[in-house]
Amino acid sequence: MDRRALLRATVLGAGVVALPFTGWSAAYGAAQAAPGPYGPLRAADANGIRMPRGFSSRVVARTGRRVPGTAYRWHQAPDGGATFAEGDGWCYVSNSEVLAAEGGGASKISFDRDGRVVSARRILSGTDSNCAGGRTPWHTWLSCEEIDRGRVFEAYPAGGAAKARPAMGRFKHEAAAADPVRKVVYLTEDEPDGRFYRFVPDVWGNLAAGRLEVMCAGPGTSGAFTWAPVPDPGGAPVRTRHQVAAAKAFSGGEGCYYANDTVYFTTKGDGRIWQLDLTAGRYRLAYDDSLVKPGPPPLTGVDNLTGAESGDLYVAEDNGSMDVCLVTPDGHVSPFLRITGQRRSEVTGLAFNPAGDRLYFSSQRGRTGLTTGGITYCVKGPFRRP
Repeated sequence: MDRRALLRATVLGAGVVALPFTGWSAAYGAAQAAPGPYGPLRAADANGIRMPRGFSSRVVARTGRRVPGTAYRWHQAPDGGATFAEGDGWCYVSNSEVLAAEGGGASKISFDRDGRVVSARRILSGTDSNCAGGRTPWHTWLSCEEIDRGRVFEAYPAGGAAKARPAMGRFKHEAAAADPVRKVVYLTEDEPDGRFYRFVPDVWGNLAAGRLEVMCAGPGTSGAFTWAPVPDPGGAPVRTRHQVAAAKAFSGGEGCYYANDTVYFTTKGDGRIWQLDLTAGRYRLAYDDSLVKPGPPPLTGVDNLTGAESGDLYVAEDNGSMDVCLVTPDGHVSPFLRITGQRRSEVTGLAFNPAGDRLYFSSQRGRTGLTTGGITYCVKGPFRRP
């Protein structure tokens, strides 16, 4: 197996990509604006997407309409997403951030080796406000409810009934990221005083039982951190975030991504990306929109994020200018694409296909600003390689 094939296998098997952000700016303690590696954004295409030269977009699905080539109607408010290898192609899984009565849960679209739609179907139903989530190394999708005392559900894109995983905590869940080295799953909480958690399963690969822990650290933006058990993961009557006095508060936890002994997560309330060095047991700011000098910052409303084989990090905006921004390993931040004419929406569900040449994402509310206006896209092009 050559190096590129090995990297792709790593992405497929464990969701791990080398993201060596060791060169990020020391002057302000966070990444800074700089020209992007692909050049400037060109005029919007027929789908209203601005991208660099060499990239192209297509609409994959629209809320309430049949996914092209299938009889399945795409769900409302598409949110967090991931891809999985499937046959000689792959599938894209997407959450629906609406109540169960409106069709909340998750769906998937299957593609052949050339990226053509093969089928589409529901993989999770009867759940509320499924926002983000995360894939596991054993090829399941963790779909997270963003409601008070929400649950994590483990869905099976390859087939099988989804299962609730209450041991992972009952709180306002956002995203999840599996760490196959430490055999834990990291979890964000979308509250103004949310916490950052990890779930330690009794048996790796089985999330039915285990221990929920919360990150503990001082009030600063860098330093050492530890983990402490959450006494009552059920969160009643005392919510999980208020059970451990030393737990560090974060302003609106959003996206979460693990790679190369490091976990990254975003906090939308203060426009930050946080970086935890899991080997050293230390954390720091990787990006802060208020520290970009000179302004204005290229990335605001930080939300969902994912990584590429190149070591680049891709971060979606909630509102703002509806950008997906790129953060390079040397700490340069720039817009990679922009969805035009949809300022009342947000960008969600960032996920690369297994080959790394297609990026899937959604505009959750599209042009209408309503949950019924969602659009799911795919951008193809010469993404950087290691």
